[in-house]
Amino acid sequence: MKTAHLVAPLFSLFIFSCTSQPEYAQPELGVRSVEILNIDGYQFKDLNKNDSLDPYEDWRLSTDERVENLLSQMTLEEKAGFMLISSIVMNGGEAFGRGPGGGEITSDLSEKESLMEVNFFTRKPLPAPMLSMSGTTKGIKERQLRHFILRTNASAKMTAEWSNKLQEVSESTRLGIPSIVASNPRNHVASDGALGLGFGNTVFSTWPGELGIAAMRDLELTREFAEIAAKEWVSVGLRKGYQYMADLATEPRWGRNSGTFGEDADLASDIIREITLGFQGEQLGPHSVALTTKHFPGGGPQLDGQDPHFDWGKEQHYPGNNFEYHLKPFKAAIDAGTSAIMPYYAKPIGTEFEEVAFAYNKGVITDVLRTKLGFQGIINSDTGPIFMMPWGVEEMDMHERYTKALDAGVDIFSGTADPTILLETIKSGSVSEERINASVRRLLHEKFELGIFENPYVDAAAADSIAGNKDFQEKADVALRKSIVLLRNDASLLPLKAKTKVYVASHNDNGRTKEPRKVLIPEVNNWDIEFVENVDDADVALLWLIPNKGGLFRSTGAPIDIQLSKNNINVEDVNELKKKVPTIVAISFNSPWVIKEIDDKNAQTIIATFGTTFDALLDVATGKFKPTGKMPITVPTSREAVENNQSDVPGYMEPEGYALFKFGDGLSY
Repeated sequence: MKTAHLVAPLFSLFIFSCTSQPEYAQPELGVRSVEILNIDGYQFKDLNKNDSLDPYEDWRLSTDERVENLLSQMTLEEKAGFMLISSIVMNGGEAFGRGPGGGEITSDLSEKESLMEVNFFTRKPLPAPMLSMSGTTKGIKERQLRHFILRTNASAKMTAEWSNKLQEVSESTRLGIPSIVASNPRNHVASDGALGLGFGNTVFSTWPGELGIAAMRDLELTREFAEIAAKEWVSVGLRKGYQYMADLATEPRWGRNSGTFGEDADLASDIIREITLGFQGEQLGPHSVALTTKHFPGGGPQLDGQDPHFDWGKEQHYPGNNFEYHLKPFKAAIDAGTSAIMPYYAKPIGTEFEEVAFAYNKGVITDVLRTKLGFQGIINSDTGPIFMMPWGVEEMDMHERYTKALDAGVDIFSGTADPTILLETIKSGSVSEERINASVRRLLHEKFELGIFENPYVDAAAADSIAGNKDFQEKADVALRKSIVLLRNDASLLPLKAKTKVYVASHNDNGRTKEPRKVLIPEVNNWDIEFVENVDDADVALLWLIPNKGGLFRSTGAPIDIQLSKNNINVEDVNELKKKVPTIVAISFNSPWVIKEIDDKNAQTIIATFGTTFDALLDVATGKFKPTGKMPITVPTSREAVENNQSDVPGYMEPEGYALFKFGDGLSY
């Protein structure tokens, strides 16, 4: 019996037998090409097309039993392909980017290959060419790939249709093993939408940036966010999240602070726990998005704030002897059941551990993560440590790097779509097949628990009504407002009084505009104030500063300066405006900017934002929503304070005189 549709349960809930055999709930089966087996009044998918029920096809059995049976049927080639997770795009999408790559984005499968000979981050030649993205059909059928990171931003319906086509190809293979599709965060107002960090605007509900989630101080709403986002992701076929960052924002110059939940380990732990339970549930199931918590053992303490995507940022240190502090959020993620953990690229210096990147670091992965913290899930390398960021093992060849990373404990390698070198490493005998089996077991276990062996397909027609629906966005709108922090209101300009004439502008210099500021006037005035286009007509000015380093991946290795003037803010213009009219300065703290250049006696009113909307900011400024947010990070007083900071120590623990605004600061009306 073949069908091209979902197969519904034979009976409403339970199928009863006249014998003493156990009663089971028939799951909904999703099929496109395989036969349905009818056995003992139940239905099963004949995934390996042998006209009989294999244990791995029998949903009545335990996950462990199913895993062992399928593992015994897999070839070395299938196992090697199974241990890679690579980028994938929809037809018309780019391999590395969000825009069109040769045509309009459609729901069709992309068969485009992407071969990298130059490091995407450093622009230096690679030691060997790396296939970063395979043609979809070839990747599944010939390279045995079953793990993908979707890099395309499209409509919900289109993404769901694409996902179904991907699963249809997977179902047609020898063993019918379904694919799992991962993504980076898609639900936040992001300061940097670069590859691997975020997506900017999507069709999903829009919530504050991660620092804004921390600024809310609302764990109930945080859990609700994760539950809502999980529904949206599942509706389009995204079942794995390359998220969230359990790193701590203890080094103010680090370019990824905006993706963290702040500098305080206890607050970050509470948030990570709620988000993990919200996305995954108490245990993985058909409702779940399996999370990959990153970047173990905490990427915050980067030397001088440089990032280990680059060789000039490969060193991570602990001048305050605060290694254990950075483990706390990972412990919370493990306790909540996170499915996977990702080690970062950096190598530790000045510690008890070997000075090799964490993906190669057995002392960190096996001794700390596995043994000390008891993590039993998947260890997922970050993108490209074998080919692009082999810090500390640069002299090893590719086979030796795979061997060392596997010995350290890595289960799945991100960034490459070609299993050839990994397969050669396995066949050489330098890695035992039992070691490979241990990783494949963990990867299979996740898939079985998610229920995608029974039904990997989604209802594309329903996806548009689920993703970003009105009820979800109403919840997110509350969060956007709760994330805003009032830091100073010395002149009592806030809340803005009714009928006040307000000049609103933003500083958001992306390097392409010559105008120092852009006037902002809403299309619909929902506030009892008057918006004016000319500052000379204003009673009050509201100036929203959105500093911009140019993006993480534009680093050159030069010293990092987090003063406003060094991050595309025209401080002269800001100070001139403040002389003309009483000014409210709102600052997007996607980093803990040093604001000394504008923080004089005239900067009496300051608001902090962390990825929010214009409407939310106006609601807070006018008092329609009273500010409740608290700072998730500490703002340093000066560049000198930043340069003297201990990068593994949160700002509120730094010596007296370090902080202009401390973690936890926040006023209301």
